Amino acid sequence: MKTNTSRRGMTLVELIVAFTILLVLTSMAVPVARSNVRRMKERQLRDALHEMRAAIDKYKDMADAGKMGIQKLDGFGYPESLVALVDGVKGSGQAADTKLKFLRRIPIDPMTRTTDWGVRSMQDDPKGFNWGGQNVFDVYTKTNDKGSDGKPYSEW
Repeated sequence: MKTNTSRRGMTLVELIVAFTILLVLTSMAVPVARSNVRRMKERQLRDALHEMRAAIDKYKDMADAGKMGIQKLDGFGYPESLVALVDGVKGSGQAADTKLKFLRRIPIDPMTRTTDWGVRSMQDDPKGFNWGGQNVFDVYTKTNDKGSDGKPYSEW
C-alpha cells in the first residue's frame, strides 16, 4: 500500500544551504555599507571645512576693507576664534550699529562628533597642530584617521 504524505518544512541540508547563502550575501553587503558611511562623513567634513574657511575669508575681507571695529594688530585681520565668527563683531562706519556675523553656528566635526576643531594662526607652522592663539587662519579636524585617498583628514 502506497501512502501519499506531503512534505512539510525544510530538511536540515536545505536550512544549512539557505543560511550559508544569507551569510555570504551579508558579508558582501557590510563593506559596501561601511564605505557609504565613510563617504558620507567625508562629504560632511569637506562641507564643514568649506563653510568655516569661507567665513574666515569673509571676515578677513571685511577687516581689510575697514568695515569692522577695532582689530588686534597681530591678528592680521583674522578672527580671534571660531566663536567670534558666530558671536559676531561690531561694524564700523555705517555698519557701526550692527553686529557682523559670519557663521550661524560652529559645524559639528563628523569625524569626532564634536564642535572642537583644530585651528592654526597665520604665525603657526602650516603642518603643525599647536595653535599659537593669535588668530584663526585655518581649521582642521582633530581625528588621526586617514581618508579614502590615503591622506590624513587633518590635512584636508
